[in-house]
Amino acid sequence: MSEDIVNRLKSEATYWTRGNRYGDFHEGLHFDHHWGRTITEGDNTLFTVLTMHYNPRYTNAEAARAEGHDTTPVNPLLVFNTVFGLTVEDCSEGGGPFLGVDDLVYGAPVYPGDTVYATSDTVDCRESEKRPAFGIVTWATRGVNQRGEEVIRFRRTNLVRKER
Repeated sequence: MSEDIVNRLKSEATYWTRGNRYGDFHEGLHFDHHWGRTITEGDNTLFTVLTMHYNPRYTNAEAARAEGHDTTPVNPLLVFNTVFGLTVEDCSEGGGPFLGVDDLVYGAPVYPGDTVYATSDTVDCRESEKRPAFGIVTWATRGVNQRGEEVIRFRRTNLVRKER
């Protein structure tokens, strides 16, 4: 593409800020995060191997059956990352450093072919004393499978930009 076309497109483009800012949040604000995500056996194997998490229950059907599973369960860290990822557009896409996760609890096991969905409730909003351009927001997130069984819950906190 020529430089003239690129410059014309940039000059005609409308800037669109993605994500919420600190002022958009308040205690009690609820999000039903869209879409959900079906986790496949391939997702599970690839994630488990790439993260060097070689517990055989996540990659060896016989080992999983010996522990009472019908098939290999999904690696819980993949469940966490998937549910966390579903929340980003609503909660933290506006920018700001991730500050941590608390109160992480795993529920029903997830198996390949299960679809996970996420909801979050804003549980705390406060000003940042050290970074005046940011506020600190905490959400309680819950992940459920297609049967409505809770598979994970946790609280997470981010610095969130104030300005667009």
